[in-house]
Amino acid sequence: MSGRDAVLARIRSALSDVPPSETPEDVEVARTYRRRTNWTREELVERLAQRLVEYKASVRRALAGEVAATVADACARRAVRRLVVPEVLESSWIPPGLEILRDQGLTSEELDASDGVLTGCRLAIAETGTIVLDGGADQGRRALSLVPDYHLCVVPVDRIVGTIPEAIEALESDGQAGLRAVTFISGPSATSDIEFRRVEGVHGPRTLDVVLST
Repeated sequence: MSGRDAVLARIRSALSDVPPSETPEDVEVARTYRRRTNWTREELVERLAQRLVEYKASVRRALAGEVAATVADACARRAVRRLVVPEVLESSWIPPGLEILRDQGLTSEELDASDGVLTGCRLAIAETGTIVLDGGADQGRRALSLVPDYHLCVVPVDRIVGTIPEAIEALESDGQAGLRAVTFISGPSATSDIEFRRVEGVHGPRTLDVVLST
């Protein structure tokens, strides 16, 4: 018996007593795990920053009126001159002096030829250091945060939640659940080959910078 056949056989055995007419909604699942934290706003910000750094992301903080200057400094340190942004993005986040490429159907080649992308986010999860994108206006389509080698993401601190269950609840509450592709990003793109050697930038940006905006 192959490994695949063995796995499928165990699944069939486990489901043998389930009536054919039963659906997942017919069985209530006890949600006894911890669903939220009691952290203060500052504790949420600190935990998110700590987790992001552990994932090899760079973290900066900025007051609401300082985001553009912080973005400009981050770009200067990375030698970024041509920056992709979603078609709709908070104008106060965009510094002067950069060549801005607004996404109005940019090709993969044009995205790849840029120096990086600037986006917002839907949410950020403090406990896991995760940024959540759902294709909203300040994030754009998935290709924007997938093709360029550098992703600069602005995270307003009021979008930080404590846990994954809180994030799922927030995503479901806006009525868009199931209508958009949702991406969870924990640090720069990285994977390990068969010899467990870490390789970065294979499935997304090699470098992630985050601006926490108050």
